[in-house]
Order: sequence, then structure tokens, then C-alpha cells
Amino acid sequence: MHVFVLKGSFASLDAYLPKLFDLGASGLEEKDGEVWAYFPGRIELPLPGEWRELADTDWLEVWKRGLEPVKAGPFVVLAPWHEWSGPEQRLVIEPGLAFGTGHHETTQMALEALAAADLRGRRLLDVGTGSGILAIAASLLGADALGVDIDPQVLPAARENARRNGTSARFKLGSLEAAEPPYDALVANLYAELHAELAPAYARALGPGRRVWITGILSEREEVAREAMEKAGLTLSGRRQKGEWVLLEYHR
Repeated sequence: MHVFVLKGSFASLDAYLPKLFDLGASGLEEKDGEVWAYFPGRIELPLPGEWRELADTDWLEVWKRGLEPVKAGPFVVLAPWHEWSGPEQRLVIEPGLAFGTGHHETTQMALEALAAADLRGRRLLDVGTGSGILAIAASLLGADALGVDIDPQVLPAARENARRNGTSARFKLGSLEAAEPPYDALVANLYAELHAELAPAYARALGPGRRVWITGILSEREEVAREAMEKAGLTLSGRRQKGEWVLLEYHR
């Protein structure tokens, strides 16, 4: 097994992490001021880091088995092999290459925000759905939820996660152009610059008076997203922060 090591944390290397998966990484791990990206073999990478050799171990399985249940609002996010006897709503997600295991602060804040809203009977759009966790949670909360993603590789896992949780959440390939507006609510866990680019499309996808939650935003990049959302005619109505990460709530 080969590991490509970058100096820094998930937060400081946020812009690089999606590229590593795109280039074939089978898993990422943060440890001791470094991010380790596991690959089946060495390849040329246009990123600052160094290669190290590891024993022939299934490091993706090691990472997955090290995950613990996570509570977020009324939910507890579990892997299929976890056992849980508490009163929380079980949200079972298979960890894999799709983002959204519930362990990142941005996913936790989004789950909390969705749970605090009344989504019963509402149409909700999850942009950049990844594992499908937010669309599935919204469906469990009573919404008619659609998740969209531009990566075709994540959709089978999202659909399987929806089946595993017994929900009617649906998934389509694409971004906002794949949706059928208007929506009562929209959630997107992306990054500040992409939110800025998509802000006008968010506004177009929502009916009047409806809500949108955006996260995946480092606090130091928050103003980038804020300016674009306000320019698109959306009004800030709430803010959450965990560590370096921010969630912003808007309404139209």
C-alpha cells in the first residue's frame, strides 16, 4: 500500500481533498498534523507532499472500522456494523468514497439545521449529495427529498443508503439543472467559492419565502459566500459554527 502525505489538517487542506479522490485515493486520514491519502500504487500528483510505503493492509477497511457513532440533533449516524440502543433516530450510512459519514462538523451542522425546521410535506433539494446523508435525513423528517451530484460514482451508494434507511429519497446525476424547481428548501454542503458561483441558481430553485442552508464554508472564507448570496437576493436568517466551519441559513 502507498500513502501520499500532505502536511496540515483537513481544514487547511480543504481545497486539495476532493482532488485526491478524483485522482484515485481510496481513503483519507488525518493524524499528527498530516493528511494521509491511501493509493493502490504511486502516481504523479500535482500536489505538495511525499510518498511513503506501508505494509500490505486494507487501509480503507482500517479507517472505516475506526469510525464511531456520531450524534447530530435527533439523529445518530451509524455504520451498518454499529449497534445502538439509544432513543436517537438511526441514520445508517455505509462509509466509502462518497463524502458524508456524519463525522465532519459541516455534516453535523446541516443535520441539526434540517431537524430544527419543519420539513413535513416539503420539497427539499440536496445539492452535492455525496453519500445522500442529508437527503435521507430530510426524508426521515417527512420531506420529499431529491439529491443531485455531478459524480456518477456516488449515486449507487446514495441509493443503497436510502434503501438501507427505508426512505423514499431520490437521486439524480447533475447539479441544479437536474432538479425540477421550485423547492421549499435547499441544502448544500460544498465550499465557499462554489456556493458563490451557484448562489443565483439557488435563488431560482426556491419558491418565495423558502429556506436554504449552505455549509462546507471555512470561517475565513465566509464573506465570499455571504456577498454572493446577498447579491442573488437571499436574506441571511441564521448562522452556526463548529470549529473552523460555518453553516449559513438564508430565505428568499
